[in-house]
Amino acid sequence: MTKKLLIDFGKRIRAERLSQGISQEKLAELADLHRNYIGMIERAEINITLLNIEKLAKALKTTPIKLLRSKSTRVEKQRH
Repeated sequence: MTKKLLIDFGKRIRAERLSQGISQEKLAELADLHRNYIGMIERAEINITLLNIEKLAKALKTTPIKLLRSKSTRVEKQRH
């Protein structure tokens, strides 16, 4: 796994959180995770588990697939 994957995922979490006007603390509460853990995800400091990706997706009212899908994957799908 490359660090880029963690960085991109963290950016997607942060962007989605901010687009919904949710603080790290509120997202942590909604996902039943610690606020520091949310910050570590957004800064790509940890490798998050699938179970926690699911918790974040539910808290953000989206799906794990949408959180995991990169822009390059979306572009490739559109080309086919």
